[in-house]
Amino acid sequence: MKDIAKITKEIVAFRDVRDWKQFHNPKDLAISLALEAGEVLEHFQWKSKEEIQAYIKTNKTEIAEELADVFYYILLMANDLDIDIVKAFNKKMLQNSKKYPVKKAKGKHTKYTKL
Repeated sequence: MKDIAKITKEIVAFRDVRDWKQFHNPKDLAISLALEAGEVLEHFQWKSKEEIQAYIKTNKTEIAEELADVFYYILLMANDLDIDIVKAFNKKMLQNSKKYPVKKAKGKHTKYTKL
C-alpha cells in the first residue's frame, strides 16, 4: 500500500508533466473537489435504502473511481497549500473526540453544541 507522500508525488507528477499547474489555483481546485464530491452523491440520489444496497453491489467500481477523484483533489490541494494532510487529519480527529465524547455522543447524530 502506498503512503500519502508517495501518492501525492504521483499526483503532482501527473499534473506537472501535463503542464496543468497553471490551471490549479486554490479556487479552481476547491471547485473541482466539490464537483467530484457531487459525483459521489449522484450515485445515491433518489434511491431508497434498499436500492442503495443493491446499487453498491453492482456499481462499486464506479463509486470507487469517484472517491478516488475526491482523494486526488484533496491531496493536490493539500500539497499546493503546503498543508500536511496527515497532521491536519490527526489534529481534527483529536478535536472531534473532544467535541463528541463517547459517553455523550454514542448512538446520536446530535451536533456537539446540543449534546
